[in-house]
Amino acid sequence: MRKIVAGLHMSLDGVIGSPEQWSFAYYCDEVGQSIKSRRDATGTLLLGRHTYQEFAAIWPGQSGEVADFMNNTPKLVASTTLTSVDWTNATVLATAFTDLKQRPDLPAGNITITGSATLVRSLVYAGVLDELHLMVCPIVLGGGKRLFDDTGKRTPLQLAASETFPTGVAHLTYHPA
Repeated sequence: MRKIVAGLHMSLDGVIGSPEQWSFAYYCDEVGQSIKSRRDATGTLLLGRHTYQEFAAIWPGQSGEVADFMNNTPKLVASTTLTSVDWTNATVLATAFTDLKQRPDLPAGNITITGSATLVRSLVYAGVLDELHLMVCPIVLGGGKRLFDDTGKRTPLQLAASETFPTGVAHLTYHPA
């Protein structure tokens, strides 16, 4: 059965916003391999509206291994405001999240969320997210968008795996408790 899996970079003080401005300093081959293994297990991307719009403005004009993955993988866009999307293999999600894992029209593999903090947060609170992968970078940013804010509910998670990389990044994998 498919899993819904999310992966985010996070600072020590919980900031996930604009990782392209701070997380690359902590990249190493081991971090890349960890990300690639999750990418290789992906059959479908699930994106929130903001992330979809950012990615659709960048990836269609790119080439290479990651760009090919982003452009060729089927994409579902969770949005209450978009009615259509124009990036190749993208459609607006028209079903409930609880039905995603059983959809026969989706390819085999995980349904993977990249970015899309609002979407990830709502799936964690709803108990629908199967795995949360956090790449915790050894930096305190002092402010920025956080994955969880003060408006949510208490939601216990269980640490399923952890590993550390030479650059000080801790890869933490959580499941619902």
